[in-house]
Amino acid sequence: MVWVMTEFSSEQQLPALRELQEKKFQGLLREVIGHQNGFYLKKWQDADVSLDAVRGINDIDKLPFTTKFEIVNDQKRHPPYGTNLTYPLTAYVRMHQTSGTTGQPLRWLDTATSWSWLLHCWGLIYDAVDLRSEDRIFLPFSFGPFIGFWGAFEGALARNNFCLSGGGMSSRIRLQCIVDHKMTVIACTPTYARRLLEVAKEQGVNLRNSAVRALIVAGEPGGNVPSTRRELESGWGARVFDHTGMTEIGASGVECTAAPGGVHLLESEFVVEVINPDTGRSVQSGEMGELVVTNLGRWGSPLIRYRTGDLVITRRFSCDCGRDWLWMEGGILGRVDDMLLIRGNNVYPSAVEEVIRRDGGVAEYRVEVVKQGVLPQIRILVEPFSDFTETDQLGVWAEKIGRSIQDALSFRPEVQVVPRGSLPRFELKADRWIRQNQTK
Repeated sequence: MVWVMTEFSSEQQLPALRELQEKKFQGLLREVIGHQNGFYLKKWQDADVSLDAVRGINDIDKLPFTTKFEIVNDQKRHPPYGTNLTYPLTAYVRMHQTSGTTGQPLRWLDTATSWSWLLHCWGLIYDAVDLRSEDRIFLPFSFGPFIGFWGAFEGALARNNFCLSGGGMSSRIRLQCIVDHKMTVIACTPTYARRLLEVAKEQGVNLRNSAVRALIVAGEPGGNVPSTRRELESGWGARVFDHTGMTEIGASGVECTAAPGGVHLLESEFVVEVINPDTGRSVQSGEMGELVVTNLGRWGSPLIRYRTGDLVITRRFSCDCGRDWLWMEGGILGRVDDMLLIRGNNVYPSAVEEVIRRDGGVAEYRVEVVKQGVLPQIRILVEPFSDFTETDQLGVWAEKIGRSIQDALSFRPEVQVVPRGSLPRFELKADRWIRQNQTK
């Protein structure tokens, strides 16, 4: 598909969008201050913020950033939900929490109104991917307290789409459901979309012949990692749409039908900033920086100037889809805390995945990072889709992967081929990077 990028500056942002953001931001401040949100009132008092001086979005930089570290500590000190509650506890009707893969899980409460706003965000996502009334959506997971699939499921139900959960099923049974019920849209992580491809191959199921036309993927990089994307679209015979969001901020971005390779941020529902993670100052359009968001409708447990830790490159342009929202080139490029400095080069997990997946043949992989002294030592375990008939072929394949990484990323890891089925498979977020510190 050919599309035209007509870029313009943030100062040229549509007045109607700015006016909408301003109205919602003023409402957010009124609720947080008027209903005495304990977390933010204390935070702003400690930072000597004069709330009289914060009259609108133009003054937002007078408010301090909010970090995950603060939220985690607040919930530790005031269990189980912390003090970021704008209303009495009886006003909240839902609780979700993060996976806890990077530490203590965050618990997040929503009022009925806040949840309706989150479903509205999902409606914007479904609009962007051209969800149709006849589409049938399959979510291959047991939901539990994970927010993403609750939002996707209920957001589609609100549009009167047929929805089916795959909770409590094996991957084989889930594939059978997809085929039998003629599901057209699958919402899952990129890792699990690949896992279903692997199982389909084992079971002799040709997913290209199924009714699936779209994969909405989120939860980790992959949807905009070119090699992973090509593998998914080729195997499923379907279009991949990347989607971004977090338990604590809500559903925040989506790839539209007209501009593959990036994600629009839902600026009608969020104030977006991109900063230098070291200085906290705004970066220019087209420069990499850390994404900072303020959600404008989750008043019950808001996040104001929240440092997401996600690294992005944003541009503003008039998209062929009709949206003028900020566009993240390549989606989320990495995490501030995931970066490795290897021989003077900044290396992110998504860049390594792109090289490993590029030539195909890798069923699963794991990266072991062992820090000995100053320089990290990298070992990559790769599991092939098919068994090699000769030992020599293993060495040639491993050598090729190592050389490709060296050519692309300027470092040479140790690459080791492991037997089929020896590496773990994942249903939600993959945990492929193992980091260790060794001391002599």
